[in-house]
Amino acid sequence: MEKTKYQMIADEIKEKIIAQIFKLNEPITPELQLQKEYQVSRHTVRQAIAILVNEGYLRKEKGSGTYVDDAYKKVSESRKKQKTIGVITTYLSDYIFPSIIRGIEKTLSEQGYSLLLASTNNDHQQEKNCLEKMLQFGVDGLIVEPTKSNEYNPNLALYVRLREQGIPMVMINAVYEELAVASICVDDVKVGFKATEYLIQQGHQRLLFVTKIDDLQGKYRMKGFIRACEAYGVQFSPEDIITYMTDSRGEIGEKVLKQLKESACTGLICYNDQIASQLLDEVITSGYQVPQQLSIIGNDDSSLSQVGPVKLTTLSHPKEQMGKEAAEWIIHTIQTGNPEEDIIYEPRLVIRDSVASTNE
Repeated sequence: MEKTKYQMIADEIKEKIIAQIFKLNEPITPELQLQKEYQVSRHTVRQAIAILVNEGYLRKEKGSGTYVDDAYKKVSESRKKQKTIGVITTYLSDYIFPSIIRGIEKTLSEQGYSLLLASTNNDHQQEKNCLEKMLQFGVDGLIVEPTKSNEYNPNLALYVRLREQGIPMVMINAVYEELAVASICVDDVKVGFKATEYLIQQGHQRLLFVTKIDDLQGKYRMKGFIRACEAYGVQFSPEDIITYMTDSRGEIGEKVLKQLKESACTGLICYNDQIASQLLDEVITSGYQVPQQLSIIGNDDSSLSQVGPVKLTTLSHPKEQMGKEAAEWIIHTIQTGNPEEDIIYEPRLVIRDSVASTNE
């Protein structure tokens, strides 16, 4: 966008102040002379001066004129003193992430910290770009949600470089197992276990487990599913665990419907509410009655669990609390130099309408 005339005048006066052509506490060129010099109206000159007064480069003294001020230096120093926390999440405006970011942002703001926000879209190349941005900016701390945490990450060297620079770091929702980094997570093994246990307790013996496999959470939730089946003596076949990747979520419905037709599964455990909501719509469209014929459990207690034809039974995720405690963790570490312990949240079952009992 082309600069306005008054902004151009303001920029030129600012350059002369920085170069000390206009010296501290001395008057600048009078307004009438500036009008003639730039061939503009008095109003345009006054707009330019008003910008520089607001920014602290000039001060107006009634009946005397306009003088060079150094209030801008105090503003600049204040900004330098304000520490900036980098926040990298997989997504910004999707699913549970706005609530997590809101918790981070509110806490940082209350403590006088600024926020530098970036998103990877669960892509390693975009994660690399985000990390390089944080390095270039010189953030004072970093809150990261790992990208495809169950795969090899080509950006591990960048994380090491950040740590070598003494930048405190905490990871949320998952962690890169190759790095010794503090984390704030839900106990995902218990998520899988509790969801499976609840269906078994409601009499379901044939279960279908759907999980995302490029993120560590999916691996741990699958571990919980297997442990619960073993603990309760429930058998499952290899086909009863259906996996998908970030880029193949749209294909999962067809696989689930195929397995439901080929098996006698009455209980469906989903990686999260997002996939549970998607599958709920697809199975209902295909003629299944939920929960009468098929019970479904999601995870994360997101807003998606309470919309649609059937309200989803799910498991809790602290969301905004996680964001708040991640911000508090990073602030404490910056201020004291002593990292706090990991935080692990206990999942809680949230019972709604999508599970029916088969017990007599």
